[in-house]
Amino acid sequence: MPRTIEVLSDLVANQIAAGEVVERPASAVKELVENALDARATRIDIDIDGGGKKRIRVTDDGIGMGREDALLSLDRHATSKIRAAVDLQSVGTFGFRGEALPSIAAVSRLTLKTKGESESVGTRVRVKGGTITGVEDMPRRRGTTVEVSNLFFNAPARSKFLKAPGAEARAVSDVVSVLALANASVGFGLTSGGRVLLDLPPAADLTARVSDLWGREAAATLIALSSQVDGMEVRGLIQRPDAAKSGFRRAHLFVNGRPFRSRPLLTALDRGYRTTISEKVRPWAFLYLRTPPGRVDMNVHPAKAEVRFRDASAVESFVEEAVREGLTSAASAATLDTQLAPPQLLVREPPPPRTGSKKSKEEIQTALFLGGADHVVDGGAEVTNKLGGRENAVVGDAGRGTEPRETAPPGVEPIPMVMVAERPRLWQVLNTYVIAETREGLIIIDQHSAHERILFERLSRAFEESGQTGQRLLFPLTIRLSKAEFEHVEALTGILNRVGFEVEGFGGNTIIVHAVPDPHPYFDPERCLREMIDELVAGSDLTCSAKNQHEKIAMTFACKGAIKAGQRLNESELQELFDQLFATELPYHDVHGRPTIVRLSKNEMERKFGR
Repeated sequence: MPRTIEVLSDLVANQIAAGEVVERPASAVKELVENALDARATRIDIDIDGGGKKRIRVTDDGIGMGREDALLSLDRHATSKIRAAVDLQSVGTFGFRGEALPSIAAVSRLTLKTKGESESVGTRVRVKGGTITGVEDMPRRRGTTVEVSNLFFNAPARSKFLKAPGAEARAVSDVVSVLALANASVGFGLTSGGRVLLDLPPAADLTARVSDLWGREAAATLIALSSQVDGMEVRGLIQRPDAAKSGFRRAHLFVNGRPFRSRPLLTALDRGYRTTISEKVRPWAFLYLRTPPGRVDMNVHPAKAEVRFRDASAVESFVEEAVREGLTSAASAATLDTQLAPPQLLVREPPPPRTGSKKSKEEIQTALFLGGADHVVDGGAEVTNKLGGRENAVVGDAGRGTEPRETAPPGVEPIPMVMVAERPRLWQVLNTYVIAETREGLIIIDQHSAHERILFERLSRAFEESGQTGQRLLFPLTIRLSKAEFEHVEALTGILNRVGFEVEGFGGNTIIVHAVPDPHPYFDPERCLREMIDELVAGSDLTCSAKNQHEKIAMTFACKGAIKAGQRLNESELQELFDQLFATELPYHDVHGRPTIVRLSKNEMERKFGR
């Protein structure tokens, strides 16, 4: 039988390799800029023409190369980054395979100009289609310039798949922007056809780099996060929930300085935002992971766009918790026109108490607003927490001059929102909204959304312990369910008990309810339980982890059990709702991500009235 297998020539092999590494001009720019970064450049300038199809020139002020290294750099698998296979486990540079430059040279006309610090003269190497056509000395300063012209001139099939020059130029700009984010201390310049697309001086920090790329307004919507655990570190910027929009978003991930793609980590990012934004919203994020090299494999994707973590689930959980912690300390109150820092809820100190044990009515109301205790006694009468159920869980720190845990972002000075009198001025409008007067204007609270947030955080904390106990019913409820509903309730009886619903089977598809939670005086336990059961039947994801089950149940109970729009509240209930809201970790959003508070400043009101 005649031989049919042939060994490919180096030229063909290099073109095949180039197809994996160099897909389009942006791919070539990425590889050349990464080489410049590995050479410790502090300034990198990129100039393209025809979207990079006609010409790409990358110039850096890095350490450069001598003649011998310049020639070796054009050989496949010639690299200064690793020496043995074991080095792949601790790669700390962008490049390490020694494929980029020879792959680009194989499908273009390439000129390499370089000079090392200790060299007296520079070197120029010319390559055409992977073949060196000339080597000569030349005068130049330290650093390297690589010029690529007629990309894919010898691979017309690949050239046909390139997009219009404008689209290719935008792709190059995106690549340079990502690398600039990964290296904020390095200056970058990008021109296309003589037009400046990017001019980025070295930035002091990530916020400054984002500001240079997308403007100060975009940077002002971001908050910093930083977290460490078990040798891993994550830092970066995430967007305030109120500033996040639906549709396109900028979400960039980096590990050990290298940009990469990971859908699971973006999903973990979104999980961290749960209960602060709606499902359609896509917040911006710039996350920088640092992990021991042995825990991540960089040698997975030909273009090094993907990585593999040794314990991916641990990394995903770490990112989710870091995002959640970052949001907990973020200011996110929405305003009608602009975003301001969260209110610094202060009340004038009441006058010193009179001699004796009896307190005046005004003092009692002030103390209730301050939330100094779960109850205040006036001549034997007890004023209790009506919105908090049996636990009387009013936390009054917000009324004593401390901010809620969701605080102002770094660099933003909180704007004091001092109450105008010892006695709070709270009004209920349309039996739906609560208005509080401040020296700066008004804040408007959605009573249902606010109570949702209160109940969600309370039940979430209870799940971390033993759950919340229900109030025993003198006459138990009997509820008949469908077969599917009964099966779900039976499977989740333990979780329902921890919510406060003491439930057991009563024959057929009927359940009997012996105890129910008591979140407020207007609570309808049967309606709430039925609505929760409907949610459970529809939510097939409740077969997942206990943590996700608890969160879903807490969200559902908070939504169904909170006071409703249209429910009239008395003065003490308004005060308790106000205090409890500002004692939560994330007071500015309900569990669906909708705002709980809108702020209307004095300036805005004056503008509306033409003053």
